[in-house]
Amino acid sequence: MRGPHNIWRLIRTGATLERTGAMGVVLEAMNAPPRLRVVARVLGWPFRWLGVKGDVTLPPATRALTALGPAYIKFGQVLSTRPDVVGDELADQMRYLQDKLPPFSTAIAKRMVEEDLQLPVDEVFSEFSDAVAAASIAQVHRARLAGDGREVAVKVLRPGIDRAFRRDIDAFYLAAAIIEWLSPASRRLRPREVIAHFEGVVMGELDLRLETAAASEFAANTAQDGGFRVPEPVWELSARQVMTMAWAEGLPIGDNAALDAAGIDRAALGERVLRLFLSHALRDGYFHADMHQGNMKVAPNGDIIAYDFGIMGRIDEYTRRVYAEILYGFIRKDYRRVAEVHFEAGYVPPDRDVDEFARALRVVGEPIFGMDATRISMARLLAYLFEVTERFGMETRTELILLQRTMVVVEGVARSLHPHINIWQVARPTVEGYIRENVGPRAVVRDLARTARVLARFGPKLPRLVEAQLMRQAEPPAPPPALRQVSPLLWMLTGAAIAAAGIWLGTTL
Repeated sequence: MRGPHNIWRLIRTGATLERTGAMGVVLEAMNAPPRLRVVARVLGWPFRWLGVKGDVTLPPATRALTALGPAYIKFGQVLSTRPDVVGDELADQMRYLQDKLPPFSTAIAKRMVEEDLQLPVDEVFSEFSDAVAAASIAQVHRARLAGDGREVAVKVLRPGIDRAFRRDIDAFYLAAAIIEWLSPASRRLRPREVIAHFEGVVMGELDLRLETAAASEFAANTAQDGGFRVPEPVWELSARQVMTMAWAEGLPIGDNAALDAAGIDRAALGERVLRLFLSHALRDGYFHADMHQGNMKVAPNGDIIAYDFGIMGRIDEYTRRVYAEILYGFIRKDYRRVAEVHFEAGYVPPDRDVDEFARALRVVGEPIFGMDATRISMARLLAYLFEVTERFGMETRTELILLQRTMVVVEGVARSLHPHINIWQVARPTVEGYIRENVGPRAVVRDLARTARVLARFGPKLPRLVEAQLMRQAEPPAPPPALRQVSPLLWMLTGAAIAAAGIWLGTTL
């Protein structure tokens, strides 16, 4: 679908923002520089008549994003969690995008369920309601199983959503290429790779079988987490376009008035949201990567209920340790160590100055400590952090995009519950606990044991490998220098010794 027709898509995007009045609202809310405001208005105004009118009953920004399509709605969902970036009023307006979009008809939903499950809806469900929530990709129906009477939630993809997303993403690829062409300096941010990453995430979200598997794995990982629940998926009633799971009753986590009326401690709830996310990311390396208010409820007993597992993040153990050390360095105000970790991990080119980078990081971190959270301008901090990354030639790490994005969203949710929350104080126990277990002598011994166990699996092959090596050395022509003759054999024998040590370590640790 990529081609010149995407130019029309981008023009219509700007025209829609201008026609709905969203252009000025968004630029003002995000405190855009005057030059950017002038350029945006000059480029958008002549084409405003080409824009989509949208639902005139909605506020301008919400109206524009819903008219433009699902990928734009996803962007709005992220902004809805950041009142410190876009302001309280705009953030409240965009929460509409989380689960209050117009639903498609129940008749179409039932037909899709029957086609995908190859079962009549009336035989499977004794009750099947109209949509109780509708978001950018799917909508949810409350139903009751005909067999055992359990209440369940049935999630059904929007018709034609796959094609709609591909159309938007193709336009994003063109926008990324134009940005790279107009601004060579932007290439370090890898715009096209970022879009490719986004495409992979979204395409996975459009197969509900993968979401069912994600819910099952996430539930197993978090089974022992106090104050947190994941509804149980119903595998036999889930397929590519349909997902069925246990119904979860609770209050929306974004409805502060309802939480207050129910006697829920919002300050404690905000802290728990942040700690749980850090625990899942650091401990498990597998986390819910779409934790906005529309994907969480609060049970009557105060438990957080998570759902919608279409976007999940996974990070390897090495990256977890790097991430934890960076967070820990900020918590301790050890900016030199934070800078060193960035260099050790290859996030900053080695020809840059470590001390200069540490000084720049101090400007990012210091305003956060000892200041009332309501006085911290996250927009200003993000703008300065962008300047730092540009000055030191840091490239976008696509493997960390989901982690960074989710951290922004989760912090936004926590602040909406508890505006005075200090994210560093809340994060400290979780990060320190991870550091104690995974960075230091204990972790070194554990890593060596794991390495030895891997080598031990090759034990039965070692005699044959040694014999083959010796036979190759005995063949003409003349063998290479003595050191090269012996080294492969020494490596194999050393491997055998390490394997034996690994077996012993594995039984004693």
